[in-house]
Formats: sequence, structure tokens, C-alpha cells
Amino acid sequence: MSQSFQTALTHAGQRLSGAGIEEFRREARILLAFVVGLDPLQVSMRVEETLNVEQSTKLEAALRSRVARVPMSHILGYRDFYEHRFIVTPDVLDPRPETEELVAHALSAPFENVLDLGTGSGCIILSLLAENSSARGVAVEQSAKALEVARRNAENLRLTDRLRFCRSDWCQELPTEQFDLIVSNPPYIHPAVMKGLSPEVHHEPISALTDNIDGLSHYATIAHQAHGFLAPQGRLLFEIGYDQGAAVAEILSKEGYGDIAILEDFDHRPRVVSCRARAEKME
Repeated sequence: MSQSFQTALTHAGQRLSGAGIEEFRREARILLAFVVGLDPLQVSMRVEETLNVEQSTKLEAALRSRVARVPMSHILGYRDFYEHRFIVTPDVLDPRPETEELVAHALSAPFENVLDLGTGSGCIILSLLAENSSARGVAVEQSAKALEVARRNAENLRLTDRLRFCRSDWCQELPTEQFDLIVSNPPYIHPAVMKGLSPEVHHEPISALTDNIDGLSHYATIAHQAHGFLAPQGRLLFEIGYDQGAAVAEILSKEGYGDIAILEDFDHRPRVVSCRARAEKME
């Protein structure tokens, strides 16, 4: 039996609301738009139109997944991030709006050669290269499946000519090279916090979320290894958890980095720590 867009929206909203999803109206509209191939705004203006059998079946499958708290990005297959659309799968971290702050701060000063450690979907380095047409970069990732997603995103954005990929545990397998910018959003969630996170988070790869130690170990590893790859006066930028600024700054200070700064996001919470190459490289 066919149903109108309006009936489908009402039903979808009720299902999502019953599953505890706060933005159930908005998400119902997005899911309906997804299955009928329209922009969400168009759905609202065409509520008298009807779904065919295939579309109704697809909507039901999408609703079942969302009610099970599968992330919207996994259902849609993408996430919009810093002016571009990125393929997202369960093999990569779902790009967050707050990570756009890392991109913005990285773009606040010139760079020509950028290294992204733990690239995941590639959203950070690809956003940087899309904004800086003269720059080149290297994307490092330990997961082969994640690297494949990043490659697909690079192809979609036509940036493969300026980006190389390296499968490595941080810098271990990375050929010697100097970068004037290194960025990273490493797994930083403390393992004790994981259970209290939203159900959606648990559909993402745990290795992209936590170090299963203290949330800080990867910062220490990267800070130590980066000395061999950061050019004189080069910048190193990390995304951090809201309560990790002082701890990460201390790690960088002990490693001899200079110009250490803790930068806030749009909610005025610490979100990025930046620094420059250690003093002896700046002489």
C-alpha cells in the first residue's frame, strides 16, 4: 500500500522518537529525502507525493537501522564536513563538527607540505588540500580499510595528484621527509568514559576512539616521533578532548616543542593544541 510523504514523515518521526532520538523530526525528513532522492527541503514542499514500494522498503530498512542507533552517516554513506561531502563507513571515525576547528587552525598559517597521522576518512587532510591548492600531503593510517575510504574520498575530490598514502603505525613506516605542518586527531577517549558514550559511537571502530590506556598515550608517541619529520619552525596540531589541554601541553613541553597554545572550539571548550618544532631545529 502506497503512503504519502506526510504519512511517512509522521510514522518515521514516531519510530525515531520512541527510540530516544532527540532530533527525530529532522532525521525523519533526512531519511525520507535519502530514499526518494530529494533534498530534505524539497520533501517538506512535496508532502502530498507518494512513495513507491521500493522506496517504502528502503525507508523501513533505514528506520530499523536508525532505531538500532546506527549512525546516520553509516545509513546515508556520507558525512558533510568543512564544505565537502565525505564517504563514511563503519571502518572510519565519523567526522565531527568540532574537528573542523583543527582544519581552521591549520589553515591560519601558510604550509606547503602536510602530514596527517591517523587519517581515517581523510576528511582533515583533504579539507586542507582543497583549501590550499599549492600544498601537497601524506595521509598515514594503520587500517587498510580506512585507507581505502580515504583514497575514495581523494578521488571524489580530485586530489589524488597531491596526496600520497602510507599504511603505518603513526610514523614507524613513514619514509624520511620534512613537513611544515603535521596534524592529527588521535584516539583520545579515556577507556573509562567509553561505556557512557552515545550508542552511535559504539558502531565506530574502537581503535579510532580510545587507546585503551589513558587517552594520552598516542599524543606522547606522536610528539616523540614527529621530531624526525617536522621542518624547522614547522607546526604540529592535535585535536584534544575538552579536559586534555594541560596534559597534552605538558607532553609537548617535555618533548621540547615551543609556542604551545591551547585553542578553543566554537563552544569555547579546549579543542586544539598547537606547537612548533623544538628550539634546536629553529636556530
